[in-house]
Amino acid sequence: MGLNGMDLIIDGWFHERGVLWPGQAMSLKVKKVLDHYRTDFQDLLVFESENHGNVLVLDGVIQVTERDEHAYQEMIAHIPLFAHPNPKKVLVIGGGDGGVLREVARHPGVEEIVECEIDEGVIIASKKHLPSLAVGYDDPRVTVKIMDGAKFMDENQDAFDVIITDSSDPVGPASVLFETPFYNAMYKSLREGGIVCTQGECMWLHLDLIKPLVDSISQTFSSVEYAYTTIPTYPSGQIGFILATKGRKTCKVPEREADMTPELQKKLKYYTPALHRASFVLPAFTQRAIFGEDTV
Repeated sequence: MGLNGMDLIIDGWFHERGVLWPGQAMSLKVKKVLDHYRTDFQDLLVFESENHGNVLVLDGVIQVTERDEHAYQEMIAHIPLFAHPNPKKVLVIGGGDGGVLREVARHPGVEEIVECEIDEGVIIASKKHLPSLAVGYDDPRVTVKIMDGAKFMDENQDAFDVIITDSSDPVGPASVLFETPFYNAMYKSLREGGIVCTQGECMWLHLDLIKPLVDSISQTFSSVEYAYTTIPTYPSGQIGFILATKGRKTCKVPEREADMTPELQKKLKYYTPALHRASFVLPAFTQRAIFGEDTV
């Protein structure tokens, strides 16, 4: 069972102290607690912060703040979508806050978007307290499935052009999302030429988690790459993405750059085609640790 979020509010400050980042903490000043209850799966807390807007916390870990969420949502969605030449069917696993759906829906060529979230409580809280993210649920192309993502993919083989897994950290209900069998399930649910993009943890903290996963799934997928974004309220201010393909060589190039119209670019706060390319350029220590000494 995860931490009780209310226990982490001390003297008016929320202190995130995760088991995956021992010895460091992220603190935000709390203006008002908006919601706190236990869902069927985890402890859920929403509070209004002093300068980061509303904040969603699951099992004591910050998932979303209104101030910087775009740095994560835009990159995890637009990197795989722009890297694919013609994505028609998209599956989002997790992402109950709706932010990934919001970004996927910006692509008019996408015909069907399926959201598979195991914890309906996250969706309910987001619709109530994070309307700027939950707007993703309003798109008529979206179908919501409240169920286990692996089970859904097992029932839908060779079905999707892009699969995006927006998960919390590999503790509690999300732990299976960082294991090889889950990636094998995504591979089977992908169409030929398809792309998987998953939350890939932090290069400053989790290379011991990232490397064995990359090594393992490289035996199945045609290519496996690591990209990253900067986001102040995630541990160490950085989070990565694992991009894996089925019958495709790389995700480093935005194949559909021509579809980035001036109108669309004006709506985005973080992603650009140039940043797409740059996000795969890794610090030397990260490149060596994940892909080997001879790659630098």
